Order: sequence, then structure tokens, then C-alpha cells
Amino acid sequence: MAATQLRSSLDPATTPDAVLMANAIRALAMDAVQQANSGHPGAPMGMADMAVALWGRHLRHNPADTRWANRDRFVLSNGHGSMLVYALLHLSGYALSADELRNFRQLHSKTPGHPEVGVTPGIETTTGPLGQGLANAVGMALAEKLLAAEFNRPAHAVVDHHTYVFLGDGCLMEGISHEACALAGAWKLNKLIALYDDNGISIDGQVAPWFIDDSAQRFAAYGWNVIGPIDGHDTDAVDAAIAKAKDSTDKPSFIVCKTAIGKGSPNRAGTAKAHGEPLGADEIVLTRTALAWTHEPFHVPQEAYDAWDATASGAEAQAKWEAGFAVYRAAHPEMAAEFERRMLGELPANFAQTAVDAAIAAHTKAETVATRKASQIALEAFTAALPELIGGSADLTGSNLTNTKSTPPLRMGEGGRPVLGENGRPGRHINYGVREFGMAAVMNGLALHGGFIPYGGTFLTFSDYSRNAIRMAALMKQRVIHVFTHDSIGLGEDGPTHQSVEHAASLRLIPNLDVWRPADTAETAVAWTRALLNADRPTALLLSRQNLPYCPKDQLDEIARGAYVLAEPGEVGLKKKAQAVILASGSEVQLALHAQQQLAVAGIAVRVVSVPSTTTFDRQNAAYKRSVLPEGLPRVAVEAGVTDGWWKYGCAAVVGLDTYGESAPANVLFKHFGFTAENVAATVRKVLSRN
Repeated sequence: MAATQLRSSLDPATTPDAVLMANAIRALAMDAVQQANSGHPGAPMGMADMAVALWGRHLRHNPADTRWANRDRFVLSNGHGSMLVYALLHLSGYALSADELRNFRQLHSKTPGHPEVGVTPGIETTTGPLGQGLANAVGMALAEKLLAAEFNRPAHAVVDHHTYVFLGDGCLMEGISHEACALAGAWKLNKLIALYDDNGISIDGQVAPWFIDDSAQRFAAYGWNVIGPIDGHDTDAVDAAIAKAKDSTDKPSFIVCKTAIGKGSPNRAGTAKAHGEPLGADEIVLTRTALAWTHEPFHVPQEAYDAWDATASGAEAQAKWEAGFAVYRAAHPEMAAEFERRMLGELPANFAQTAVDAAIAAHTKAETVATRKASQIALEAFTAALPELIGGSADLTGSNLTNTKSTPPLRMGEGGRPVLGENGRPGRHINYGVREFGMAAVMNGLALHGGFIPYGGTFLTFSDYSRNAIRMAALMKQRVIHVFTHDSIGLGEDGPTHQSVEHAASLRLIPNLDVWRPADTAETAVAWTRALLNADRPTALLLSRQNLPYCPKDQLDEIARGAYVLAEPGEVGLKKKAQAVILASGSEVQLALHAQQQLAVAGIAVRVVSVPSTTTFDRQNAAYKRSVLPEGLPRVAVEAGVTDGWWKYGCAAVVGLDTYGESAPANVLFKHFGFTAENVAATVRKVLSRN
């Protein structure tokens, strides 16, 4: 294909046929949805002209290198319109063939029903749950701003790109849009540009009866630069609006584009019928006529490919940046190497030693502290060694203990520039405010952009607010770390609204999410180590409010396997083989140890197994699992939460909590609900009496 330069709004003489370019998108969208007999043709057809303005005239990207560090990021937040971005990727030169478009929504194709990062080349984030793509884009823009402040030097702008996001009415109806966009205004993310596809239609029809927001005023109140409304089908108008948005120095921009869903379809345009179902064979014939599109399904004329092709311009843009980076490397070799390391997601060379030192220090000191405090102790070591760690809390910093000496608060100063600390870097602890869902999705965006490993804190019971963003991190295989404190009825007087009961079990059900509930400082240090090593999965750390005594142990190596033998009968004076196994996690491990001692007095030999991470233990080989949980020994599990998840280990009984909690001091609650050494010991006796 012949290559063309990216079009410039200042040089209309070089502008290819915008109508041809937009109609190529419309044709591919309606053909793919029709062939799949499933999908959403209306949004791609309605946003086609907006896409021409952005992708054809502004977006800086290289189809040959989807990981180029300084590319602009594009997010399709209204991900049901996935054929828009698939058409754009195909037309502009990415490795996405016409055959893949024909296989839209089919098994193992690169064109799934909603965009998925890691599946389709050029997709920056997985979208579909509305509003989250917009929130991810906020995280990406924040990452760009912070990396630029940290790494750029006079005459060396190695980090200098925009984040663009398309969104629709549904994204704005979701509450997460409020959380994330308010933060974007507070952070003055001037390189974030959102284009709102204001078509007034959702699945149920015209949105006017249930969506009466003045979105322009709403975003102005957030501190955004609002442009429009403009005609979203006037490519030049959209082009000019984007150019104006790029001039903003201290505000993100919100461009209101008035469009007709299903643009080009004589009978479906502007109706809910165009939203979530194929146009139908007859309507497609009429649409082809209306668009003067005479080509067969999935056939695009060469002149349209030529107009869209970004391979040459993308290669040129990247080559120019790489030449500048070579000069930067010569002037600042250590910074260049550090930037490359962080963008690759590689941990520092000294990480292994840092991790070992943290675990050994915890073991040596054997402190009695809450595991939330143990987490902060571990974080002091890791944040000092890993500048890519960026923390935060949803207005609970003093409770979550996510701040450290190395992570001063993030603040924006004059002109929207990040305030730099004595080390010349921006702050690394984010006050997210009471925005758990927004925090989780922004953290996903930070991770997706590259250069950061984000972690954020709230109470475990509020993981419900952020759950879908946690799920998306697991689906996208992103290294995001959730610090969930106040992990049980042990938080006491706040009562059942704040006491986690089902949360540990429910989080463990999310595929590809590692869940750790450590029992002491050493297990917490190891949990943090595993979380940081998990390059392709998120982690949830469930931490206690109350102090927990250190659990004596002979060695630390097997903690990382998720479960390990903590105490054999011989350690409480019984020289005989175990008759039963007690499994426990977190604060209940101490109950298991005390029950073991009580049973030993009666001559009953018990092995105690600490299970800080069931999800990690479940991935171990069968031989290791048998070594920890020998066949033939009855098992009793103990955890201050619902019992369901423990039965899979062949337990004969589970001391748990299948009701909500109560409001009372923690020690009263544990006794009330049977979380005592005496009850655990009695349960073991009862199990043994049945055998």
C-alpha cells in the first residue's frame, strides 16, 4: 500500500477524502456485525467521522510497533463499538487482517466482541464495562504526566504524548466516570482529551427520559476544558476541536460531538435499532446505496487504504523520537536506562536482595503488630528500592498505612506541573478521596501505560465498590496491588457494615487474582514480594486491623508457595505423628497454634498449616500439596469468614462465619462467634471422634 503522511489541519491541500475514509469504517462495521449476526454497528458508524479527524490527523502511533513508549494512547471506552477500533487498526496498517474482521466475535479471533488488550495488536486496554475505559485513560494520562516530570530534561522531551478516549452516554451514566473525571480535573491532566459521542441513544431508546445531565457543565465543574457541542460528522470541526484541546496547558479537554448513531443507514440511523443488533441484509443494501459504497462485503478500495495507511508516518515519528532518545541517552545514560527498565516492567537488579532482607528482618524482629502495619514496614523497604511503586488510598491513608518515607503525597502546582520533591521526582502517594472504584480503574490505567506499579488501599469491605475494576485487572493480566485492611470482624465496633465476611472468599473466586491473607510480618513481606513479582496478575492483600503475634517458624522459603507446615506436634512436646491438620489464614493462625497446644495436653497430635494464599497454593504441584496436607488425616479449617471456600481442601469441619457480624469490641466478637482456641480444639476432637 502506498503510504501517506498524517494529515495536518493546517494544510488542507494534503487532506485525503474524509468521506471515503469514514465510509470505509461504516462498511466494515456493518459487514462484520452482519456476518457475526451479533454486535453493535451503530456506534462505529456514528463515530466514523470523529475517528477520521483523530486517527487521520492527530494520533501519533506506529502500526509496526504497538509498544513504542511515546505513542499516543487511544481508548474506546464505549467498547461495544469495537468494530470502530478494529476497522481503524486494519485500515491504518496494524497486523489485523481482513480475515480477522470476517471472524468478528468468533472463537479465538483477534476481534472479540469488546476490545481486549493482549489479544488484538494496538488495543491499549480492555473495555466493555462502561466508564472503565475512561477511568483507565485518566490513569494513562497521569502516568504520562508523572513520567515526563521525572525523566524529561531541558531539550529532551522523551515523554510527550497524549491520551485520547472516545466515550458515550453509557460511560457518563456510570458513577465511575464521576470519580475518575473529578480526579483528572484535580490533577490538571492537560494531555487527556475525551471525545463524547453525544448521540442520545442507548439500548432502551432515546435517553432523554432518564439522562438529563448537562454534561458540558458537569465537566466544566470538574475543571475540564469543555469544547462544543460541535457537529461530530464534520471532520474539519472535530479536527479543529482536537487542535484546540491540544493547546490546553492545565486542563483535560472534553469535546462534545453531536452525532447520529448508525449514520448512513436510511432506516436505522438515529434509532435504538442501530445500537445492538445487525442492520439486516436489506438495510445494508440500502445503506450501501446511501453511502455510494459499491464494493462487496469486507472489500475496501485501494484509495481508502492509501488514505488511512499510517505505516510510513508512524515509522517516521518513532524514528524521530528514537533519534532524540539516543541524544538523551548520551547526556543522561543512567536515566535513559532507568526509563527503559521501567517501561519494560522489569524489576531493579537489587530487588531479590531487597525482598530477602525484608523477610529476614521481619523474621528476626518477630514483632507483634497488625498486618496492616507489617505491610507498611515492608513497603518502606520496597518503595525505597523501587521508584516505580506508586501508592495511594481512598481517603484512609492513616488506616491503610500505604504511605512511606519514600512516597510523599502527589500534588500539582503552578500550571498543572507536579510538585517535585528533594529527589527531583513527583510525589508517589495519591489521595484518591472516597473513590474506591475510580482508584482501582485509574490504577489499571497506570499499569497499562507502563512505567509504574500501582497499589492502593481501602477497607476490605469496600472492595465491593472496586470489584469490577479488580476483575478487569485480572482479565488484562496487569500488575496492580490492592491493599485491603480491616479484613474481618476484628475491626470491632464499626459493625457488620464494615466487617468483612464474604469478601476474602469472593475475591478468591476471581480467576488470575492472587489473594494473600498473611498471619504475621514475615508472611506479609513475602506476600508483597510475590505481588511485585506477579508481572501478569493483580494481587489483593487482606490485612488485619488488630495486632497479631509473630508465628515462630524454622524457615521462610515455603511461605511463597501459599501454604506451608507451620508447626508439627513435636513443637508442642508430642513425639508422635499428627492425627489431624488445622488449616488457618491471617489472624486465625494464632488460634490454630493455641488449639494445637491445648490438644497436646490431652495427647492429641496436630499439625498446623498456615495458608496465607489459597490461590497461590492451588497452583502448586500435587506432590507439594500432599506434603502439606497428607492424605488420610482429617482437616479442620479456621477463618473469620464464610466457610464455602475451605471445603475444597477436603475439610471435615470449618470454623467460620456464615452470618454477618455484630457491633462490639473485637475480642468480644471473636468469642461470640466461636473464634477461640477452645472451640477450635473442641472441633478437632469432635472430628476425631467420628473417625
